[in-house]
Amino acid sequence: MVTQTPPSGADGPAGAGRPRAPGTIRIGSLAGIDVLVTSSWFLIAALISFTIAPRIEQVEPGLGALKYVAGLVFAVVLYLSVLMHEASHAIMAQRFGFSVNSITLHFLGGMTEIDGSARRPRQEFWIAVVGPLTSIAVGVAAVGLWFVVPEGLVRVAIEGLAGANLLIGVLNLVPGLPLDGGRVLKAVVWGASGDATKGTIVAGWGGRLTAVAVLAWPLLQREIFDVPPTMFDYLLVIVLGLFLWTGATAAMSHAQLRRRLPALVARPLARRTLAVPEDTPLAEAVRRAQEIDAGSIVTTTTAGRPTGIVSEAAVLAMPQERRPWVATSSVARTLEDGLTLPATIAGEELVSAISKHPAEEYLLLEEDGTVLGVLATSDVDKAFRDSRA
Repeated sequence: MVTQTPPSGADGPAGAGRPRAPGTIRIGSLAGIDVLVTSSWFLIAALISFTIAPRIEQVEPGLGALKYVAGLVFAVVLYLSVLMHEASHAIMAQRFGFSVNSITLHFLGGMTEIDGSARRPRQEFWIAVVGPLTSIAVGVAAVGLWFVVPEGLVRVAIEGLAGANLLIGVLNLVPGLPLDGGRVLKAVVWGASGDATKGTIVAGWGGRLTAVAVLAWPLLQREIFDVPPTMFDYLLVIVLGLFLWTGATAAMSHAQLRRRLPALVARPLARRTLAVPEDTPLAEAVRRAQEIDAGSIVTTTTAGRPTGIVSEAAVLAMPQERRPWVATSSVARTLEDGLTLPATIAGEELVSAISKHPAEEYLLLEEDGTVLGVLATSDVDKAFRDSRA
């Protein structure tokens, strides 16, 4: 399963009004977290039903088409155990103070979307490892039940539940991203080296090697077990291999980008700003800004408190002949939540703040509340592109 940390600035905690990805259905909530199912889940549910139907027929002959219904019931029960796996990730993340956006069940299992990144190796380790441990615990409990439940459909379901959960738990401990074991490896390398990015790169290579091993499995299946692979085997390993390779590569790329983020500092990007009272005529404000070569205009109350930012686009949209008769505040964007940032903001915190409250410009304030200047999103984008060059 995958514990996903969205890009900095992802939306806050999930709720009824939070937009969902296309093709997902909300089936409920758990501990305040939206539980979603993708349309691909119905495909895997049908596949599980058809796969287990012959086994059901052996135990309960004569069921006819009802064996497929029983197979669908087993698929639902199996994915409830997957939900337990993902819920353990989510609850552990919440214990560490993170918001969890959603849990999504899909074709390959599940995904927990956590808002924010682990701040310490210990957090990364426990959030990741608790999922596989939960699956193994469910599998062991199912094995225990298997010995006490009499022959029949229930025992077949418990048998499948035990095998699937033990397999999920063990495979998810494979040390390669995007699997949980990859995040465990990242935490170990991070703790030993003090470098989270190095941990991600090492775990990413682990994921790539795992992808290659998965793609090679049909050949090993023939050589070692003398069992010729079927077309389904080839299709399955291609899907899994691509999933592992792309997930590992994306994690490595994201880590390399985050390594460059500390060089992104707001203070040197601040544009010189002219502060004017709200009732100042726009023409006069523009004239004063041009005199001191200011790149932006900020409106203030009579007490000097900033109230709005005037963008260049807003000035140009106002006909020049009307500017002497229009108050500057009438074309200013009100300083809503998120449009005022500390002058010291930098790196991932800066990117997160801009992503959460998209705007063209932000007001930068010193610790004492005085205005440093205005930060333009275009300047941040340029600085980030330059850092990647």
